[in-house]
Amino acid sequence: MSPYASFDAESQQTVSKPSFLQKHALKLSAAANVALVAALCFSGSSDLASGITRARSGVKSASMNVVQQSNQALRTVQNIGSPSKVAMMMKIGKTVDQLQRSGVKDIAREVICAHGVNTDNAVLKNACNAEFYGPNRGKWLGPFTGEVPAYLTGEFPGDYGWDHIGLSADPETFKRYRETEVIHARFAMLGALGCLFPELLAKYGGVPIAEPVWFKAGAQIFSEGGLDYLGNPNLIHAQSITAILTFQVILMGASEAYRVNGGPLAKPEGSDPIYPGGALDPLGLAKNDAKFSELKVKEIKNGRLAM
Repeated sequence: MSPYASFDAESQQTVSKPSFLQKHALKLSAAANVALVAALCFSGSSDLASGITRARSGVKSASMNVVQQSNQALRTVQNIGSPSKVAMMMKIGKTVDQLQRSGVKDIAREVICAHGVNTDNAVLKNACNAEFYGPNRGKWLGPFTGEVPAYLTGEFPGDYGWDHIGLSADPETFKRYRETEVIHARFAMLGALGCLFPELLAKYGGVPIAEPVWFKAGAQIFSEGGLDYLGNPNLIHAQSITAILTFQVILMGASEAYRVNGGPLAKPEGSDPIYPGGALDPLGLAKNDAKFSELKVKEIKNGRLAM
């Protein structure tokens, strides 16, 4: 049975028309006041009291009738407004207000997203971050973007439909560029932190760093005393730019080759090597698919800003 059946039944009942007294209560009250004034102005001194008495009687009678009709209407409303019906009406009103404020499309998207997460349905999960993925995602020039290339479908994070010279038209090239961009973005974010960290240590931490400004720090390696990492010669005391460059190429090349080949976190064929998860996700941020999709977008946006 529909939860609104009782309301539908009540809406079909015939509503009695208001009585003559209900419709003209205000006019009757005004007429009674006029009668009272007329009695005061035109009655003689001998029958002044009787005129006032008659006017008061008419006003009292009209007032009593209005009060009785009001009480009857109030009792009717109270009988209709049972606690269960009042609670349901309040809930309906709250829902309508929410629909008006948030928009029906946003609420429908949230419902579909929740159902997709509960049922582990990959198609329905796409609604969880519709503002970042899919054909209705935000574009690079907003409403003035125009038509985007057909191969930019919004499947991947950070796709805003901009590729004017067709660098990503080939799927394999697009895959390689996408992986390269994410890796460079991560290094750029680490580099941005490395630019700020020495200056903060020197200014607020009292660490004796010879040159904390990032674009001047590298030149110290050519000085007589060399370069001390974080101002401490016991950490890394670099005196040869050739040795530093060689070690960086070997270590970075080996780690990248290890990552590309799966490393200690080898995953099945067809999986995404950019987001290996497992031991590299100790906080379990990737367990919630909707949240993980949003974090991917935040990572690439901050990485592009850092680059």
